[in-house]
Amino acid sequence: MKRLFGGHATSAEEFPIVRDDDEWRQRLDPAQFHVLRKHGTERPGTSPLNAEKRPGTFICAGCGKPLFASDTKFESGTGWPSFTQPLEGGVATTEDRSLFMTRTEVHCADCGGHLGHVFPDGPQPTGLRYCMNGVAMAFKPNGTDGQ
Repeated sequence: MKRLFGGHATSAEEFPIVRDDDEWRQRLDPAQFHVLRKHGTERPGTSPLNAEKRPGTFICAGCGKPLFASDTKFESGTGWPSFTQPLEGGVATTEDRSLFMTRTEVHCADCGGHLGHVFPDGPQPTGLRYCMNGVAMAFKPNGTDGQ
């Protein structure tokens, strides 16, 4: 059975964290809800995470799942935080056929929240560009909460 969020099939898997839209609306601000739960996209260049350069971990704004280490972040010039690879077990991907094209959607492996897309035009060593919505994430600097 496919799980649907905002009309998008995100995966055939069950996520460890499941909440209905009312619960998500209570936990997220409107911009976070739009991106994480309804597959929206923030305007490029609007996220404070674009300028984040400290050592630490980027986490899911919906559930706190660690997603990306700061040493995999790079400046892609796209206006969205970009990474070469996720932390092991942090994200999952599915095929996205919206907007008359096929892309690879990236979502949180724990809550299924939409994070962005991955493209094959990134730098080495992976050659991948995980182009993420900053509003879908938060940042935990090293030295906080056991990091």
